[in-house]
Amino acid sequence: MPEGPAPAPVIQRLRVRYTKRGRLRFTSHRDISRAVERAVRRAGIPVAFSAGFTPHPKISYTGAAATGVASEAEYLEIGLTEPRDPARVRAELDAALPPGLDVVDVVALPAGTGKSTALADRLQASEWRVRLDGVAEGDAATAVTAFLDSGAVEVERLTKKGRRRFDVRAAVSALELSAEPVQDADRRGTEATDAPCAILRMVVRHTTPAVRPDDILTGLRQVADLAPPSPPLVTRLAQGPLDERTGVLADPLDPDRETADVTGDEAGTAGGPASPGSGDAVSVDAVGARS
Repeated sequence: MPEGPAPAPVIQRLRVRYTKRGRLRFTSHRDISRAVERAVRRAGIPVAFSAGFTPHPKISYTGAAATGVASEAEYLEIGLTEPRDPARVRAELDAALPPGLDVVDVVALPAGTGKSTALADRLQASEWRVRLDGVAEGDAATAVTAFLDSGAVEVERLTKKGRRRFDVRAAVSALELSAEPVQDADRRGTEATDAPCAILRMVVRHTTPAVRPDDILTGLRQVADLAPPSPPLVTRLAQGPLDERTGVLADPLDPDRETADVTGDEAGTAGGPASPGSGDAVSVDAVGARS
């Protein structure tokens, strides 16, 4: 049985950074994928499709945060059948998505520069902010010290292959009590503004099995009996290449921007200035498009 005409080829690939804020942190990854596909259609972005009887848009996700976790650094890649200015795509896609799913950066992979490094290979670690309502800062600091002083901290978690024990200490590059002030609006609407609240900052390497913030909280409970009275509010602040010396995460889209700058300069030298809408990769300011 014939399968019909071949789909249009991918002419340009865009890498997109977006957020998952507010109540949308409770949205499943499948529902977020559907929201992105609807937004792509509404924005008129010429997305490429796979071949076969049930073609799917060529949109891939990397390192998605779990349901219930907010994030300032989610990533996806879109294949297009026509070149588009990344700045225009960012604005149009951001406007078509619901508030909370905010597009903050779009970078195009320049053509003719060879295969770019897979985005997943650059996402080596994540930086997390964990707010613990009802926990005194002194208790949190004591637990952090006990955790960091431990050679290994094994926790148990139910995985697809059954219950598994693994060490979470080795995956932690940094763990500290954050010095940022706790705003009254940041307390889930609690009436007592003087209620204790501790905020942890942690940098966790992406390992197998994956070590999640809740695994580290389990480890803190084991080593220091730290047990928050209410569920923590977890936000991913960043993910990307990890500098093991400094513990700092780099922007995973920077290599694509740097390559684009080089190829753009070469194109400008050979044939004059490049057109802003020519489809070359450009850097996009992380400014929301919504009014």
